[in-house]
Amino acid sequence: MLLRIHPETPDPRQLKKAVDVIRDGGVVIYPTDGVYAFGCDIYKSKAVERIAQLKGIKPEKADFSFVFDELSRITEFARPVDTPVYKLLKQCLPGPYTFILSANNQVPKLFKNNKRTIGIRIPDHKICRQLVHELGNPIISASVHDEDEVLEYTTDPELIHERYRDQVDLVIDGGYGALIPSTVIDCSEGYPELVRQGAGEVDLD
Repeated sequence: MLLRIHPETPDPRQLKKAVDVIRDGGVVIYPTDGVYAFGCDIYKSKAVERIAQLKGIKPEKADFSFVFDELSRITEFARPVDTPVYKLLKQCLPGPYTFILSANNQVPKLFKNNKRTIGIRIPDHKICRQLVHELGNPIISASVHDEDEVLEYTTDPELIHERYRDQVDLVIDGGYGALIPSTVIDCSEGYPELVRQGAGEVDLD
């Protein structure tokens, strides 16, 4: 199913349809402030496994990020951070950044790997943040890649729907996506280290 939701003024009824799919263990594709992403409820292990399969990886090897609606919620799954790291998070979020933090014991068992870390996303995009808010807990973020070797990401939600309509339960059309993924910053050791330069500008000096 392709569900059109306005990116600036999301219709609550349309959002509820999407949230119901996620709550029922469905896999969705949704817009972020960067590229389109696969998503599901972090507590629905079968849905997480489906996304891992779509990405061609084993669930225990997956580095899926958690999408939150606001910064105050990250302490539910991440260990407390030092003041300089918190200031950086506050400065960058919401925005096109993924922060890697130390995970706490509340992270679902499926995600507990040897690294004991968690990727945090708070996109500057109303649709995904409101999905999380209505659901009541984070959703997965795993970028939708393009099979074309020239294009790294698919930006057209209708083309995404054509390709994945039989593999996911819902594609949310929130307009064209971006071509550049999030900037990844690892703060799990207590200091920020740039892992991938993406859409978010950052000065760590």
